[in-house]
Amino acid sequence: MPTYDFICNNCNERFEVFLTFAEYGKKTVTCVHCKSKNVRRRMTKVRIAKSEDSRMESMADDFSGIEGLEDDPKAMGRMMRKMGKEMGEDLPPEFDDVVDRLEAGQSPEEIESALPDLGSTDSSEDD
Repeated sequence: MPTYDFICNNCNERFEVFLTFAEYGKKTVTCVHCKSKNVRRRMTKVRIAKSEDSRMESMADDFSGIEGLEDDPKAMGRMMRKMGKEMGEDLPPEFDDVVDRLEAGQSPEEIESALPDLGSTDSSEDD
């Protein structure tokens, strides 16, 4: 069943409602917080599924001038952010932290020294 996002015009709270396609537009939606019927549909991001080949082609076109990025952290950060979006996958929060630091002008070496555990594959903590 599809999930629809709503916002209440009375209490301004956001909430989700599960409705079948047949119910949408016919069934009255009530705020789960204050029970008001004065609600409106909230438009959310639309994700378009791309094939892996299509994503890789798009990245290859965008990043054909990749040489020299190691000397320009801001450009590297922009490229990494764009790559992350093109991949269409949820990336760990550390990815955003690194990209934010690059876009602020921090060098990869500075980031590595500030985040020494970044990328460690030590699984002994899980035991």
